[in-house]
Amino acid sequence: MTSFTEILENAGGALMIIGTVIFRPLLVSRYRRWNTIGDETTRNLPGDERVPTPLVTQTLAVTILTSPASVWPWLAQIGQERGGMYSYELLENIARCQMHNADSIVPEWELQVGALVRLGPPGYPVHKVVDMEHGRWLLLAGADLKTGEVPDLPTPGQAEYTNYSWVFFLQERPDGSTRLITRNHLDYAPRSFALKMIWEWFTDPIGFVMTRKMLLEIKQRAEKAPV
Repeated sequence: MTSFTEILENAGGALMIIGTVIFRPLLVSRYRRWNTIGDETTRNLPGDERVPTPLVTQTLAVTILTSPASVWPWLAQIGQERGGMYSYELLENIARCQMHNADSIVPEWELQVGALVRLGPPGYPVHKVVDMEHGRWLLLAGADLKTGEVPDLPTPGQAEYTNYSWVFFLQERPDGSTRLITRNHLDYAPRSFALKMIWEWFTDPIGFVMTRKMLLEIKQRAEKAPV
């Protein structure tokens, strides 16, 4: 049963989404680099080469007060059929995503290259794990809704495509804590007004709010878990 606290939390998430969409022109340059420090927005991360000329890039980060080895198991079980996306579960399920955020590690859920990371049941957006370094980084690419396969990278002059990558990178700090950095790149064609509204004026700010919550929830779980 959904608790009152969860209802308030998800209501706050809904308000944040509305505010970020409405005030996007004022907020976009800040939310696309939320909580980053130093060169985190400019450094090369795995998967950057998959989308060489992105129209949209978000780099978000959070400090987690435990080692990468303690963070990785939570990160490596994301997805609708696994541990959930650790975001606003009630909002996701209003959208019929059938999501449940796990509060424990299930080893059988650990992602491997080739696994699908679903954002909802079949027919909803889905990503595929295209590369990884166990314990350090996980790279996803946008996949076809029906087949779950990642389309070939677009060729110069291709008239229609969507090219999306999403990486999660764990960096250990000298004090033993972890920086969890996530970056997504998006390129698409045709670059019509309608697609610009969908991808940049709605999907982009909504994605920020949901991903921000995801990072904070992973942080909370990893810091609570026994080391």
